[in-house]
Amino acid sequence: MRKAMVVMVTLAGLLATGLLWAEDAIVAAVDGKHRNAANTARDVYRHPAETLSFFGLKPEMTVVEVSPGGGWYTEILAAVVAGSGQLYAAQAPLNGQPAYQRRNLGAFFALLGSNDDLFGAVQVTHFQPPYALTMAPAASADMVVTFRNLHNWIMAQEADGVSGRLAFRAMFDVLKPGGTLGVVDHRWPEDGDRAAGLRAGYVKESEAIALAQAAGFKLVARSDINANAADTHDHPRGVWTLPPSLALGAQDAARYQAIGESDRFTLRFEKPVVSSEG
Repeated sequence: MRKAMVVMVTLAGLLATGLLWAEDAIVAAVDGKHRNAANTARDVYRHPAETLSFFGLKPEMTVVEVSPGGGWYTEILAAVVAGSGQLYAAQAPLNGQPAYQRRNLGAFFALLGSNDDLFGAVQVTHFQPPYALTMAPAASADMVVTFRNLHNWIMAQEADGVSGRLAFRAMFDVLKPGGTLGVVDHRWPEDGDRAAGLRAGYVKESEAIALAQAAGFKLVARSDINANAADTHDHPRGVWTLPPSLALGAQDAARYQAIGESDRFTLRFEKPVVSSEG
């Protein structure tokens, strides 16, 4: 009995040490000198250290970041896994993109070219539902994360009928059994009109959960790390009225800066070790 208790205490200590090591690696990446100053200014709204710790990120993981845009989270994720894990960036295809997406792509590849030690091993793949869905080898990832993209996939699904569902299925397929999916997006009130929310760039948390569960995921936890009670969700140009977009320009800029970035849900899912299909 005494020996069993010693073993249990030792295992608990090792687990705690591992968690602290992972959190230290995340904090070091967030505080890293390699980060763009304009990006670090957004930390107060996006809480990257707390968000990635909530998802359970560890340096030895194979991670897929879906639709990374200009690479705001990429510069943190790549630093966490550099030398120990692997990062895939499932980016938009190069051709057939609107101007803003090409600007994002330009910023993203400039980031990758800025520091070979941190970003040289990042594998760039193409992801754009419903056409390009292979973001990494099947069942190879320990974690998939996506930030503020779900509303776009759902809006696309309104037109094509499949994009949102296919996105979640692709994320499910790329994960190992037991792997984690982390999702952050702009939160629309549950009693609000769904169509109005989508036009404004928001999505109901319940719809995000339903889409994930329909693909086979299990909801593990939800967090208000990225909640913002000051966001009234009724802005003239939707979520883009708020920073960092400030779609109205100088008009009422101080008011919207005071609100900050949008109210967001933060969800952690797991791919079951035995899928619902089995």
